[in-house]
Amino acid sequence: MTSSAQLTSFQALLSLLRYARGYRRRIISASLCSIINKLFDIAPEILIGIAIDVVVNQEESFVAAMGFSTPKEQILILGLLTFFIWAGESLFEYLHLILWRNLGQRLQSDLRQDAYDHIQRLDMAFFEARSSGQLVSVLNDDVNQLERFLDGGANNLIQVFVTVVAVGAVFFVLSPFIALLAFTPIPIIIWGAFYFLRKATPLYADVREKVGGLASRLANNIGGIATIKSFTAELMESQRLRESSERYVEANRKAIAVSSAFIPVIRMAILAGFLATFTIGGFMALEGDLNVGAYGVLVFLTQRLLWPLTNLAQTVDLFERAMASTRRILGLIETPIDVRDEGTRTPDAPIKGEVSFQQVDFEYAAGAGGVHRVDLNVKAGTTLALVGATGSGKSTLIKLLLRFYRPQSGHIDLDGIPIEQLPLKTLRGAIGLVSQDVFLFEGTIRDNISYGHPGAGDDAIIDAARTAEAWEFIQRLPQGLDTPVGERGVKLSGGQRQRLSLARALLKDPPILVLDEATSAVDNETEAAIQRSLKRIAHGRTIVMIAHRLSTIVHAENIVVLEHGRIVEQGNHEQLLERRGAYWSQWQVQTGGVLDDREETIADSGQSPNPATT
Repeated sequence: MTSSAQLTSFQALLSLLRYARGYRRRIISASLCSIINKLFDIAPEILIGIAIDVVVNQEESFVAAMGFSTPKEQILILGLLTFFIWAGESLFEYLHLILWRNLGQRLQSDLRQDAYDHIQRLDMAFFEARSSGQLVSVLNDDVNQLERFLDGGANNLIQVFVTVVAVGAVFFVLSPFIALLAFTPIPIIIWGAFYFLRKATPLYADVREKVGGLASRLANNIGGIATIKSFTAELMESQRLRESSERYVEANRKAIAVSSAFIPVIRMAILAGFLATFTIGGFMALEGDLNVGAYGVLVFLTQRLLWPLTNLAQTVDLFERAMASTRRILGLIETPIDVRDEGTRTPDAPIKGEVSFQQVDFEYAAGAGGVHRVDLNVKAGTTLALVGATGSGKSTLIKLLLRFYRPQSGHIDLDGIPIEQLPLKTLRGAIGLVSQDVFLFEGTIRDNISYGHPGAGDDAIIDAARTAEAWEFIQRLPQGLDTPVGERGVKLSGGQRQRLSLARALLKDPPILVLDEATSAVDNETEAAIQRSLKRIAHGRTIVMIAHRLSTIVHAENIVVLEHGRIVEQGNHEQLLERRGAYWSQWQVQTGGVLDDREETIADSGQSPNPATT
């Protein structure tokens, strides 16, 4: 995340208000309703004091001076005022509840959407450094935590402030001396609130961190349940989850210990203020220095002033939790984007698929592999095969072509245009990727095949499925194209998922088709069928293949052999065999011996020289 993680609670609040500036009118309206509601809430205590004054002083009461001579008239007027005050309090309570809660709903929806939209624009390095569980925790738990504060905590903070100001004004009008006594505990209460706030800030940040770790553990385990079961590791994973859960509980325990200590301290401060008003004010009323009605108002308002402050602990607690969440949400939204979509150039003609890597250097963080000084030209409509051991840089070249990462030096051109000058939608729209690690979305087979072309009709979907050798197994399914695939395609076999992934890319009809071990999860018969399909669709299309089984790439016009991120050989199948270099050595391993005339003939036909070993 960014420096937002280091913001204080009030800086986080200001950042949130800046983010919510589009809701300024709603915030002001909700705040005004909260203020008016609290003023109406305080008024009945004042009316009680005035009523006492009427009963005691009758024709000489405060109300009598307003033109209502008889005590009965004065009581009736006070009763009418009480009715309107209670009605007004109820009305504005309804309004502030509606406004704050709807604001909370809208703001949490915007935050979640903006955070998710920003996540989608971040480069792949960001996702390699963070678990999906942590990101889900921010998008779900943290956003909901902020919503809970807006549902009630914001109103409580405003009303506490209004209470102090409004009641303080009445106190100083009636008796400045009693007002000083009643307000004496307030600095202690405020100091205590800020003291506990400072103590709680790092504790709640730790709570949010631990809940992210717990969410990550749950997401990992549920996603890997088949592996857990196959290794009978249920007890071990239960123990790991218990440890993560206990760390979350312990972080919460520390935060609760601090927040809980606030209430008893504040209660004692409140008691001191109330006793001062009650006893000293009573003595003054007995000696005639204070009106009896005024004394009643002061006693009732002292409770109105001080007792709500006992809830300040819960409100501060809710506020601090919300601000800890706000720091995480805004920190996510403010995460800088390394690979920016700043391209504005539109190709003059439809993209043909000519690709050029020129002196391209790229290294992953912490030196975990990459590519070095790669010079490579792929003519439009030809097939390029990338060969090499795991970690040699094959997939890295594909990721750089798709602009998942940005080269540290050199550049990549598509049809003679540097790819960073093209909008990402144009660049990636021209490339169909079939990855070894197939990801299917929860939904139907139709949904997944048409993912890159949502408006495609069934005829186009079926044609793509036929070309990918998927239509035969789809027809055998009870619901055909409407068959649900389950989460990540769990209801299908590995080969079926691979074929759907290929069909999805073919329906997109891109000028460049990238196959990253696209036939790794299919049987030999299906692989042969897919190879026949690829020959049909290769005409007029650039094909980039990553393969470990060399039998699948013998017809490629250019085969590039990579070692440790560098190109060590390139040429067609026959040329590379003649050189008896790295490619020849790999072919020997896969075919089980030196080539003879028979094997060369088989190689020319595109079949596997030794199916048992390939």
